[in-house]
Amino acid sequence: MCQNTQNIEKKRVLSCIQPSGMLTLGNYLGALKNWVNMQDEFDCTFAVADLHAITVRQDPAKLRQQIYSTYALLLALGIDPEKNTLFIQSHVPQHAQLSWLLSCNTQFGEMSRMTQFKDKSLKHANNVNVGLFSYPVLMAADILLYKPDLVPVGADQKQHLEIARDIAIRFNNLYGDVFTVPEPYIAKTGARVMSLQDPFKKMSKSDENLNSWVAILDDKDTVIRKFKRAVTDSLGQVKFGEEQPGISNLITIYSAVTGKSVAEIEKEFEGKGYGDFKLAVGESVADALAPIKAAYDEIIKDKKALEVLYKEGAQKAEYVARKTYFKAMKKVGFVV
Repeated sequence: MCQNTQNIEKKRVLSCIQPSGMLTLGNYLGALKNWVNMQDEFDCTFAVADLHAITVRQDPAKLRQQIYSTYALLLALGIDPEKNTLFIQSHVPQHAQLSWLLSCNTQFGEMSRMTQFKDKSLKHANNVNVGLFSYPVLMAADILLYKPDLVPVGADQKQHLEIARDIAIRFNNLYGDVFTVPEPYIAKTGARVMSLQDPFKKMSKSDENLNSWVAILDDKDTVIRKFKRAVTDSLGQVKFGEEQPGISNLITIYSAVTGKSVAEIEKEFEGKGYGDFKLAVGESVADALAPIKAAYDEIIKDKKALEVLYKEGAQKAEYVARKTYFKAMKKVGFVV
């Protein structure tokens, strides 16, 4: 009898996203669009990383709604819970449990060198808590529980994957083979989307200028208005290059949503003004986001159906996580 090895041959991939507010066009084009594209090629595990959100003080009611919203949005984007494991991090207790085990095998100096701790300590000087200091260990637990071969990373997450790899290697050397040491996965098509008001900064929902970022769930009029207000320059030509950072950012976005090359875009808008170009970018983005918003609006209405899905996702995730965790516990010497 022939055995179907399609699923066996698929490499495991893990990605998590925090429910820290409305997700942006930058999140979509830089990462989430690739999550959808990876579903058929890889054995994927996706999580809403809600435990990480509380390193910064949260309003409980708002946090709860953001967790629901982020989970529903992942479904609206096209993440299929039948093909993948899609769950809420706090629903799988092994994340916190393994984090303690790994904390006892992580050096203080390693954590003190993490650049995001330094950055967030400055931003939240009145709440420099232990969780903010040690959350890279929790992130390592998130990764190592599911033994992924690959972890998609952007430039701002490379250091966290490196520390997860270091922790895994150290643990394996001390106690024997427990964890898979994951490799970084650099998506070929991920777009680095910058602020519409300051093209030298990454698009971020924490930016106080609401015109600097586009939310995935913004309506068409809002999307077009924000692009009409996007900063450009005085050169008056649609060309990609360092001397035109604002226009280059808009070209990157337009290319990501239409599939057109930079050369095709430059030719399309040759001799045309910035107004025409910004309107075209805004309309293309609005058209790309509209079906996501429509799907989200339907999904978020049915909390009962959402509850069924996230509970099933947690059961699938915990089945894998429990085996990894108990193996690690046994290797360390605990009675299990």
